[in-house]
Order: sequence, then structure tokens, then C-alpha cells
Amino acid sequence: MVARITSTADKKGFVKIYSYSDFPERFFSLREVFIDFFDNKKKFIVEEVKKNKDDFFIKFRNFNSDIDTRVLLNKEIYVDEKDAVKLPEKVFFVHDLLDSKVFRNEKLFGIIKDVLSYPANDVYVIKDVNGGEILLPALSEIIESFDPENKIMILKPGESFYEDED
Repeated sequence: MVARITSTADKKGFVKIYSYSDFPERFFSLREVFIDFFDNKKKFIVEEVKKNKDDFFIKFRNFNSDIDTRVLLNKEIYVDEKDAVKLPEKVFFVHDLLDSKVFRNEKLFGIIKDVLSYPANDVYVIKDVNGGEILLPALSEIIESFDPENKIMILKPGESFYEDED
């Protein structure tokens, strides 16, 4: 999921989107996207993308008026894996992190339920095995590895960060 359609933008069929992406300029290179209708993703051809300040606007083929675009309001926009942004090493998409199992000392520590973005670093919201919530800074000093395909994060053992957790 890369964006959500928030409103109609003009009488020519443009819609305003809210980008979830850390790379919003990506929208200029998209030729097709998928929009979810009742758990069925339909392909839409992107005709044009505009930017005004921090806002992005998309025009889809065959949507030529504000009346046509009303059916798209509040829908989520997805992209094919081939159109996904290529990330640097050890940087992951939020959707890869969500619902990942987190292990420490070879025992299940919890499950990532949210990712909070802050200027210094991201913070993972983990539901621990006791049902509590733990905020874990996304730091290499704490995280040993992450396997996005299997959705498994391994934390470094014996870190002083965890001493109060046991």
C-alpha cells in the first residue's frame, strides 16, 4: 500500500492522494497501480501525476470528471512488486515489518504491530508474549537481523536495554 485517495481534485478527473511512501516522487514513474474494491485489486492506468507543494494528484484513464472519481474516495493504492522502490541494505518497508515475529535469546519476544517514525530513528511497537506493549528503537545496536521473506527479526542477546524486561 503506497497511498490513499483522499478527495476529488478537479472537474477533469484528478484525485488527491495521501502518500504513505518515504519516496513520494515515485508516483511520477508509475504507469499502473492497483486499487482495492471489496478485497479484489483492480488495475488502473495512470495518465498523469501532478504535484503542488506537498500534495500529489493522479489522473487515471477513463476517469474524466469529479463525478467519475467519487467511487475512488478513501480507497487504498497498491503497486506491483516490480514497481516497488529499491531500498538500501538493512532498510525495510513497513509492510514487511508488520506482523513479524521478534525473537531474543531464541525465544519469542513478541510481534511487531506498528512502526512509528521519528527524526532520530523509527520505533517498533511490539506486542509481547504477555500481551503488553514494548517500544523498541530500530537500532543496529539492538537488532541482529531481519528476514522480510519469513517475517522474522532476531534481537541481539544480553543487551542492557532489555534488563528491566525480564
